[in-house]
Amino acid sequence: MHVFVCTNKREDSHPRGCCSSKQSLEIMTNIKRAARAEGLTDVRVNKSGCLDRCEFGPSCVIYPEGTWYSLPSDEEGLDEILLHLKGEGPSRRHEMG
Repeated sequence: MHVFVCTNKREDSHPRGCCSSKQSLEIMTNIKRAARAEGLTDVRVNKSGCLDRCEFGPSCVIYPEGTWYSLPSDEEGLDEILLHLKGEGPSRRHEMG
């Protein structure tokens, strides 16, 4: 699996906002550490540029499924994303259409 987390930065006044201002880099780091701690050697977690879903951010997409998430910053939410990475299916609570 490959997880792309938007870390795009825009001006604070931009009407769509940006994922960077919503702690996306910290969240990406937490996902990466959790995946390593679980021994998920087949999961890559990387930062990306704009994924064009800024208003829902921080956002990410997981391939090969193409599942989109509005990333949670809380531990429970991150655990749900981790379950997806472990093969237990998408977290419906955080999934974007």
